[in-house]
Amino acid sequence: MQKVSIICVGKMKEKFYIDAAAEYVKRLSRFCKLEIVELPEDRLPDDPSQAQIDAALAKEAEAIRAKLPASAYIIAMCVEGKTRSSEELARLMAESANQGGSHLVFLIGGSFGLHPSVKALAAVKLSMSPMTFPHHLARVMLLEQIYRGYQINAGSKYHK
Repeated sequence: MQKVSIICVGKMKEKFYIDAAAEYVKRLSRFCKLEIVELPEDRLPDDPSQAQIDAALAKEAEAIRAKLPASAYIIAMCVEGKTRSSEELARLMAESANQGGSHLVFLIGGSFGLHPSVKALAAVKLSMSPMTFPHHLARVMLLEQIYRGYQINAGSKYHK
């Protein structure tokens, strides 16, 4: 069974996000061993300077690197990443498993994204859309897409 980790900066507080994520975590238990790692988001003032943002991203990057398992296939969620269809993501997941990538790791940054050094570690940079989403919603959307990918690969009718 493939292992999937989602390493995300920021803790979900809103019940509706927590409930939605829990539903997909439950559904995914049939397809993979899922682990969600929440890392603290560095607190910044209301109007931070670029230097403050850069320092926060560097600190978050250090925490992310400390949680990265060895020899994992890393996918960074970032706005400059490539958008892919659900079918393309399903193929990517299947290909990584077929090439010995038994551990997929998705990275979701906080409010200011991911530090460039973390993005550089990724085999794939993935964008959900050119639109901006709250990172907690992005987590729910990612969980749904991972679930959809397993459903597509299983040939189920979930994906229409």
